Amino acid sequence: MPDLLDVKGLETRFFTRDGEVHAVDGVSFRLAAGETLGIVGESGCGKSVTALSLMRLIPYPPGKITAGTVMFDGQDVLKMDDDEVRAIRGNNMAMIFQDPMTSLNPVLTISRQITEALELHLKMNRTDARKRCLELLEMVGIPSAKVRMDDYPHQFSGGMRQRVMIAMALSCNPKLILADEPTTALDVTIQAQILELLKKLAKEFGTAFILITHDLGVVAGMTQRIHVMYAGRIVEKADTGELFANPKMPYTWGLLRSIPRLDESRRAKLRPIEGLPPDLINLPVGCCFAARCQYKRDVCTEKEPELKVVPKAKPDHEARCWGTQEGGWLVDVDYRTDTTVMAAVGAAS
Repeated sequence: MPDLLDVKGLETRFFTRDGEVHAVDGVSFRLAAGETLGIVGESGCGKSVTALSLMRLIPYPPGKITAGTVMFDGQDVLKMDDDEVRAIRGNNMAMIFQDPMTSLNPVLTISRQITEALELHLKMNRTDARKRCLELLEMVGIPSAKVRMDDYPHQFSGGMRQRVMIAMALSCNPKLILADEPTTALDVTIQAQILELLKKLAKEFGTAFILITHDLGVVAGMTQRIHVMYAGRIVEKADTGELFANPKMPYTWGLLRSIPRLDESRRAKLRPIEGLPPDLINLPVGCCFAARCQYKRDVCTEKEPELKVVPKAKPDHEARCWGTQEGGWLVDVDYRTDTTVMAAVGAAS
């Protein structure tokens, strides 16, 4: 089966007074029909800009997609004219935005915002579109949907607004949904409900999902594969189970160490990643993570590593790190124990 989405060498820049921001820098990945992919990383690493680039929603100026191809269902989105992009946006490819309060139109009712897409893309009349709108709102768990469908966004809670956004995304039965941190502003109980809903709908409709988040805990039970991003680049790719069991990029180690674990003592301290992400206008020479990496060597600050298959890992597990490539000093390291890591580093010196 051919890939539903095939992204190669995607580059997105923002041209500012201070210089050229390398927001997305050579991102490549594939997604099959019905597959779920997680893209994780710290704020500012390029996750959301990647999603917006796939939808051709980068504002120009100051932003511009400067290179790459985005093959969606056999067509290059980046070569389409505006009318062709509008025909697939919200129809075959939909997006759940991070903040529903700013994404929903405050002066239009919920029903109108959903029926607009149905009338435009599926050519439904107003009566059929309202009937479909009611079905969608009931599907995503809006109580008293028949009464609430003519309410305005400010009359809904944050969790209910997010459910409305999901209903809008599902309205035209898209082949791909991009969910950009859909649970960030929600409490943990509502977050769990939204994630369970997304998981159920993905299974029910066979829709491919890209789930974008800074929280590795969110993607653990939601996705089949995970891509870790840093400084606009993918620095590690693996199946979800493989990434959690055998992470190979020190940046991924840092992300995993900074979240609570149920199997650790209550007194165990979280270990944040020291330092700050690099300036995307003046990227450093070599590995972008080197300045924050406690395991770096001279080569890390001299030459940028490529994204390569990791030795002694599954064939589709790739990492962008000199230390975990063939002959590297971190190949056999268990990131959970600093003593093991430091012994390995010392032995390789």
